[in-house]
Amino acid sequence: VQLQASGGGLVQAGGSLRLSCAASGGTFSSYFMGWFRQAPGKEREFVASIAPSSGSTAYRNSVKGRFTISRDNAKNTVYLQMNSLKPEDTAVYYCAALSAGGSWSFGGQGTLVTVSS
Repeated sequence: VQLQASGGGLVQAGGSLRLSCAASGGTFSSYFMGWFRQAPGKEREFVASIAPSSGSTAYRNSVKGRFTISRDNAKNTVYLQMNSLKPEDTAVYYCAALSAGGSWSFGGQGTLVTVSS
């Protein structure tokens, strides 16, 4: 599956952004989807995930209550709504699909989110 994230940008602390990730070349509705991020000088970290059928979600603690992951299987797209953004949310955000082998497959170059204080 090919993935392309978009929607990043520069926003002030407390602001909002919605990231989108378009998928192609696979059966999107069957994939467990996720968002990860990588800040400068840091390792990539898990942000959120959503199950293919049940829509069950999971989040890292630092974004709970602020970020919401969702998916539209008809549009082969997964979203990440980010509210109450903080400077520490600054990172390149990547979407990913969980393969049958249990590993995450990341798409493209990600989308940069910069939160100014």
